[in-house]
Amino acid sequence: MYKEQIEAAKEQFGKLLEKQLLRVEDMKAQGDFVDYKSLEKIVVGVCGGDGIGPAITGQAQRVLEYLLDKEVKEGKVEFRVIEGLTIEKRAQEMKAIPDEVLKELKECDVILKGPTTTPRKGDEWPNVESANVAMRKELDLFANVRPVRIPEQGIDWTFYRENTEGGYAAGKEGVNVTEDLGIDFTIATTQGCDRIIRAAFEFAKVNGKTRVTAVTKANIIKTTDGKFLDNFYRIAKDYPDITADDWYIDIMTAKLVDEKRRKDFQVMVLPNLYGDIITDEAAELQGGVGTAGSANIGKKYSMFEAIHGSAPRMVQEGRDIYADPCSVIRAGAMLLSHIGYIEQSEKLYKALDICTITEKKLVMTGRADGATGAGFADYLMETINRL
Repeated sequence: MYKEQIEAAKEQFGKLLEKQLLRVEDMKAQGDFVDYKSLEKIVVGVCGGDGIGPAITGQAQRVLEYLLDKEVKEGKVEFRVIEGLTIEKRAQEMKAIPDEVLKELKECDVILKGPTTTPRKGDEWPNVESANVAMRKELDLFANVRPVRIPEQGIDWTFYRENTEGGYAAGKEGVNVTEDLGIDFTIATTQGCDRIIRAAFEFAKVNGKTRVTAVTKANIIKTTDGKFLDNFYRIAKDYPDITADDWYIDIMTAKLVDEKRRKDFQVMVLPNLYGDIITDEAAELQGGVGTAGSANIGKKYSMFEAIHGSAPRMVQEGRDIYADPCSVIRAGAMLLSHIGYIEQSEKLYKALDICTITEKKLVMTGRADGATGAGFADYLMETINRL
């Protein structure tokens, strides 16, 4: 009974296994994480994207160049503006990332990226793949990193969410064995677990954090979550000065809203699905998902971005100069921390808190009755100078 259906399911599962085992071999061939301190010069690509992207990334670049003025003059840091990641160019070439743009991106060490338009059904544009998705694939950006900071509540969290495995890795490769039985798969590899966990510990080490927490459901999902947790504690031994502990995802969602306990957490590392859920919960405490900066980290390349849309209507109405650059500037603060400029990163975070929460001399409305992006950047740099 069901022999034919079972054989078909076995064949589909076999193809999935072949694909993942080839991926494991690719990961085994990778080198170590880039050591930015060993680089003669760090090249920062500024890729504006489209819509309001060039306007807001331009202001973020001004702020970063102000903070790294000495390093730029000494040739330790170089900023390169990368054009061409616009929807017009991508549609013309029918590529998520035009070849010349991809070549330029790969010549950089880190990338500050503005929003890009992903066509939807009914749009004037052809069905071009998301530039973000393509960039993660092409540059192997396996770690999605999101900080949540609420200074007045003592909250300073950084989440390292695995980007390529877990319940999402084979999301389109599940099997309907019969009309009554559907099976999906969750995936964990030694190499995939190791690189995200080590990235979290390295971030903690570089940024003076004292605690890294793994979040799993290893008491129930024993094989894949169990592998993630075993690898976590194995790698933790390489960082004796950092406290390592673990929590299950269900109780962790509760502890993040526990005012007595949540201040204790610092860096959290999670498989894909749990990271997707919990980072949205954490961002909501900060003021909503649109307030959180985002980074996508790989061993060789890393990309920092604004997570909102490209707002083409603002450009059409001539209002792009009034676009709020805060999200991409926050991404810039993450970039500074990632490449080892911790003091400059902290200054930028503090100045953003002053300019957007405590002092707030300028208000961004997106229209002529509010400040321009350039005006806000000027205010931010003046505030940095006062710190």
